[in-house]
Amino acid sequence: MNFPTRRMRRLRKTPQIRKILSETTLQAEDFIYPLFIKEELEEGAGEHIDTMPGQYRYSLEDAIDEAKRLEKLGLESVLLFGMPEEKDELGTSAYSDEGIVQQAVHRLKKETDLVVITDVCLCQYTTHGHCGIVENGKILNDESLRLLAKTALSHAEAGADIVAPSDMMDGRVGVIREMLDDGGFQDTLIMSYAAKYASSFYAPFRDAVCSSPSFGDRKTHQMSPANVEEALLEVELDLDEGADIIMVKPAMAYLDVIQRVKEEFRMPTAAYQVSGEYSMLRAGIEAQYLTNEAIYESLLSIKRAGADLIISHFAPDFLEGKLDTIC
Repeated sequence: MNFPTRRMRRLRKTPQIRKILSETTLQAEDFIYPLFIKEELEEGAGEHIDTMPGQYRYSLEDAIDEAKRLEKLGLESVLLFGMPEEKDELGTSAYSDEGIVQQAVHRLKKETDLVVITDVCLCQYTTHGHCGIVENGKILNDESLRLLAKTALSHAEAGADIVAPSDMMDGRVGVIREMLDDGGFQDTLIMSYAAKYASSFYAPFRDAVCSSPSFGDRKTHQMSPANVEEALLEVELDLDEGADIIMVKPAMAYLDVIQRVKEEFRMPTAAYQVSGEYSMLRAGIEAQYLTNEAIYESLLSIKRAGADLIISHFAPDFLEGKLDTIC
C-alpha cells in the first residue's frame, strides 16, 4: 500500500489522536525517587545541592515529610542514600542498627505505604570513599562481601522491601541472598546494580552524598563504557546469584544496554537516570537552550528502551505536572 493511500500523517493530526496512539506512556508507578538523608542535619535545615539544582540533602524528619508529600501525588517507591555523621575505614555506620538509613526505613514503613528501597554500598560511610575494604591502596573484593551483606541485612531488619547493592563487587548478590535467607528475610527483594558503568555522569552525585574517593577511581569494579556484551554477562551472573530486579546505570547514554538487557533476560529492569544526566538537562533549560519537554522526552526514551522502572531526580516534576508532554 503506497502513497497516497497510506498517509502516516493521519496518525498525528491532533494532540488527542497522537495521545491515544502513543506506544509508550509514563505513569507515576514507573518512578523511583532517590532521597539523600544526612544524619547531622537539623529539621528544616535542608542543604541545597549546588551541582544538582532543585535537589536537597534532607534531615531524617524532612526526608519523611518529603516522601509523604510525594506519596500523596502518586509516588510509589523511594531509594534511600545515607550520609553518616561519622565515617571510618570499614564503614561501620553502614550496617549499624541505628544508622541513618535504618532509621529512615523504619519510619517510612511505619508512616507510609511506599515501597522502600535502600542503596547498599560502603562508599558514603568510609573515610577513603571506596565501595569496599581497602588495603595497601587496593579495593579487596571477597573481604568486602560480608560487610555489604551485613548492611543489606540491617536494612531488611529495619523493614526495607528491596535492597539494592551498588558496589559492583563480584559475588555480592549471592552473599547478600544467602545472609538474607539465613536471617529469615527470604521475601526481601534484591535489585542489583547489575550493569553499572564507570561513568563521568556520576560527578554531581558524589558531591551530593560526599562519596568521592580519596584516591584512585572505581574503574577496577565499575564497567567500561565501551562494553555491552560484558554487561549481559554481569546481569546473567547476578540473576544466577539471586537478583530479582536488575538495573542499568546510567540510563540515557546506555539506552542500547537497557534494550539488550530487557530483550535478553525478560526480567524486571530498572534504569537510573543519574545526577549528571539530571544536571545537564537542568543546565540546558536554565540557559534556554532546551525546554522542559526535553525532560519528558528523556524519560520516555528510557521507558521505550525497555526499563520497567526509572530512578530519576525528575520524579517530583512529573508527579507535580510540571513537565510538558511531547504529544
